[in-house]
Amino acid sequence: MSKLFPRAKGFTLTEMLVTLTILAILAAAVMPLAKTAIRREREIELKRNLRIIREAIDAYKKLADEKKIDVEEDTEGYPPDLETLVEGVELKIEEEGEEDSDTKIMKFLRRIPIDPMIKSHEWGLRSYQDEPDSDVWGGENIYDIYTRNPGTALDGTKYREW
Repeated sequence: MSKLFPRAKGFTLTEMLVTLTILAILAAAVMPLAKTAIRREREIELKRNLRIIREAIDAYKKLADEKKIDVEEDTEGYPPDLETLVEGVELKIEEEGEEDSDTKIMKFLRRIPIDPMIKSHEWGLRSYQDEPDSDVWGGENIYDIYTRNPGTALDGTKYREW
């Protein structure tokens, strides 16, 4: 009888089922960890992008306070929009002994960073004249920036409060 049905090399159905069950259990354990790692990476990118834009706003404000750039009076020295930070403004360079001042373009950002939480360049904006908890931008200037994602971070804080 053994000559008619030689033992085939390979796995039995039971061995395959046990192996697939073990792999499914391992995959189920790894998936939440992977999702948390991806979320943590997006939060890190969000913090980085907020810091980059806020530093650009602060640099603009500093130059406006030092009267090195021309700004409108009602803007309080803050940029009128994010595109101004990318396009740049004319920086006054005063030469000693000369009445005329030379100008050059000062850019604060290479491009507007993307909001990694909503994958868009649309940030929530606040002007100096807006209420601190306002969700509507008044349009006078840009005093602060926040993400439009209403979710909660891994540490329990709201993304909009960052």
